[in-house]
Amino acid sequence: MSYSIKWTPQVLKDLEKLPGDITERIINKIEELKFNPFHYLEHYGGADVYKLRVGDYRALIDVDFSKKILKVRIVGHRKNIYKKF
Repeated sequence: MSYSIKWTPQVLKDLEKLPGDITERIINKIEELKFNPFHYLEHYGGADVYKLRVGDYRALIDVDFSKKILKVRIVGHRKNIYKKF
């Protein structure tokens, strides 16, 4: 059984601000997580959240293991993504 993906409204706004090719890469990579999320995700040491690297951009993702849901919380450039969190 694959995971489902939930996007927060703030993430959708942040994605609209990014260049189109970057947004497409991030969305495609997150969609790949449905089938094998822990191939790409790394545990973020500062909190109970996982990070996804896509070039110079990062996504912070909550994982609900019991319901198999990946909730994308924050997306942004690596230089300021952790300040938002």
